[in-house]
Amino acid sequence: MFIWGVRMLEVKHIDLKYGQSQILFDISLIAAVGQITAVMGNNGVGKTSLLKAVSGRHPVASGEVLVGGTAVSLASAFHSARAGIAYVPQGREVFPMMTVRENLETGFACLPKAEHQVPDFIFDLFPVLREMQTRRGGDLSGGQQQQLAIARALITKPQVLLLDEPTEGIQPNVIQQIGDALETLRDQGQMAIVLVEQNADFAYRIADTFTVVEQGKIKQTAAKDSYSKDRLMADLAL
Repeated sequence: MFIWGVRMLEVKHIDLKYGQSQILFDISLIAAVGQITAVMGNNGVGKTSLLKAVSGRHPVASGEVLVGGTAVSLASAFHSARAGIAYVPQGREVFPMMTVRENLETGFACLPKAEHQVPDFIFDLFPVLREMQTRRGGDLSGGQQQQLAIARALITKPQVLLLDEPTEGIQPNVIQQIGDALETLRDQGQMAIVLVEQNADFAYRIADTFTVVEQGKIKQTAAKDSYSKDRLMADLAL
């Protein structure tokens, strides 16, 4: 039997526009701590826009976001980060001329100076980064850059981790490693994880709940124990 956990992230009635075009319509969802919430749908339905809204990267027309019951200022990405929201964008946004270590240290920006250290658990999750600390970010493979982007987000000690298409363009063995890392983070029970993903096999493997978006609106919200993979595929019209 599925049991809802602590309501760590609450998105309430979000509307979002680009100019005169409305992209999101009254979006509400809950992502509980100790769970992975998959947000799924075809290209162009508003999944990335939702993550940008929650992370403070794009202003909302209406609605609010709460972390642990406290409203978050969505005025900027910095405000969202200070509130405990970490965002791993599609495309990774690794700094190509900076070393792996320097990329990780950019996560210190929203932390008190006394906490400016890279914790060992980062390298336990992604051992390849320990070996490549002095390599430039631009010299890493796509899969290694994705691991670096996730690790950099974790440096901020988030309560909510948002990931946009983390398996896109990644080789299968690294997809497995990323999935294992996300399951480890989930099982530690310290954060809520929201995953936007097109890879239905990967998402169904690791997610606990699913929100399917269609044309900027929520089509379906379901817990894994009552939602078969066949039903998910049908809702995605795949």
